[in-house]
Amino acid sequence: MTSERYLNHPTFGMLYRVAPVADGRDLYATLYAQRIFFLVTLQLRGATFEVVPLMDARHFAEQNLARSRREGSAVHSQWRQLFDQTFI
Repeated sequence: MTSERYLNHPTFGMLYRVAPVADGRDLYATLYAQRIFFLVTLQLRGATFEVVPLMDARHFAEQNLARSRREGSAVHSQWRQLFDQTFI
């Protein structure tokens, strides 16, 4: 994991990155409530926020864990810790 990432949502305030999902898309959660999840697509002129249910967010985060484990990523333990803090 290169570094922690945060975004400012116009309504819900600070969001933190939970997991990468696809090229240009990441899963974010609200910083304080930690129960509202967004798929965020970063674009040249801003970002789009798509609310996703808890179970879908967990699925995306589990896919990221499996991908980092398969790739033998040195940051797998950091992703695991973030997953545990967010979903357990």
